Amino acid sequence: MVFAPARLIIVDEGVSAHPQTLLVTGGAGFIGSCFVRAELARGTRVVTLDALTYAGNLDNLAEVAAHPAHRFVKGDIRDAALVSELLTAHAPDAVIHCAAESHVDRSILDAAPFVDTNVSGTQRLLAASLRHWSQLPSERAASFRFVHVSTDEVFGSLGPDDAPFSAASPYRPNSPYAASKAAADHFVRAYHHTYGLPTLTTHCSNNYGPYQFPEKLIPLMILNALERRPLPLYGDGKNVRDWLYVEDHCAALALILRAGRPGAVYTIGGRAELENREVVLRVCDLVDRLVPDGGPSRRELVSFVADRPGHDRRYAIDDAALRQELGWAPAESFDSGLEKTIAWYLAHAAWVAGVKSGAYRQWLDTNYGGRPGAPGAPR
Repeated sequence: MVFAPARLIIVDEGVSAHPQTLLVTGGAGFIGSCFVRAELARGTRVVTLDALTYAGNLDNLAEVAAHPAHRFVKGDIRDAALVSELLTAHAPDAVIHCAAESHVDRSILDAAPFVDTNVSGTQRLLAASLRHWSQLPSERAASFRFVHVSTDEVFGSLGPDDAPFSAASPYRPNSPYAASKAAADHFVRAYHHTYGLPTLTTHCSNNYGPYQFPEKLIPLMILNALERRPLPLYGDGKNVRDWLYVEDHCAALALILRAGRPGAVYTIGGRAELENREVVLRVCDLVDRLVPDGGPSRRELVSFVADRPGHDRRYAIDDAALRQELGWAPAESFDSGLEKTIAWYLAHAAWVAGVKSGAYRQWLDTNYGGRPGAPGAPR
C-alpha cells in the first residue's frame, strides 16, 4: 500500500494548553464518533484520525466540526509516517483505537481488507505508539494509555447454557472478521508484555444507537420498517446477542481509559440477551407506535433468509469485573435505548439519506438479494 506524503498538523497554542489530549482512530465511525463527541463534551482535546471508508462519515462529527478542541485528519492507520507525525505534533496522552473493518458479512465476502486494517493496521499503530511512549518524560509515560477496542466475537459461540464470556474466556473466532480482531488483540497483548506499552483491551457486546451505519441489524430493520420493506432475518432468527447502547459503551471506555489497570482486559455488556427475532419484533412494534400509518403491523414484513456461513449462535458478556472494579453500569435498558435510537433516526432524515448511497444499496443487493427465501430483498 502506497500512501501520499503525510501532512503535519500543527497545534495552535490555545488547543495545546488543554489538560488532556487523545488520538482517536476510526473517530468518524459509529462507536468512535460517539466517543469523540462525549470526550469533547467532557473537556478533553481530541485528534480524530479516520480513513473515511464506507462506514466512516464526517456527518457523524458535524456537531463538533467547529469545536476548538477538535482536529480531524483524514488518513489511514497503516500510514506509519502520518501516524508518527500526528503523535509528534499533538503529543497525545492516550490512543483510543476504534478503527476497524467490523462487519462479519463483508468479511465473509472478502477477508483481505480485514487483515490489512485490523491486523497490519493495529500492529503499525502499536509500533508508532511505542516509539511515542518511549520518548515521553517519565511522568507522562507513566500516565500514557493505549486503549484497544475489540469485540466479544473473538471468543466464538456459546451454547444455550454456557456461562457468558469474560476476560478469561479462550479465543475461538469463527468468522474472518473475528479472526482478524483476535490477531489484533494478540498483538496488543504482545506489545504490553514484550515492551511494557501500557495497553488496555476491551471486549464489548453488540452496540446499537444513533449514527450506526445501516448494514447492522437494528438500523437496517428500523429503516426498512419505516419504508415498509422486507425485514430479512438469518436462519430461524433465534441467534442470541447481548445488546449495549453505544453511549453506555463509550462511558465505559472513558472510565477504563482513566482508571483501568495497564495490561488489563475488560468485558463490557448490556445484560440484554435477546434473540434476533425478538429484537426485530420490538423494532416493528416501536415503529408502529411512533409512526402509525394505518397499515398492517410491521411484524408482517419479517422474512427469513438463508443463514450466513458459520453464524455464531449466542454471545453473552460477564461484565461483573468492570462493574465491581470501576463501578460502571449502563444507563439505558434495551427498550429505552431502542426507543431513543428509533427517535434519532426519525429526526435525522438528512443523515440517513446521505448514507443510503448507491454503494450501500449495492451492498444490500449483494449480501441479501441472492439468498434463498429473500423475495423482494432490500434494495
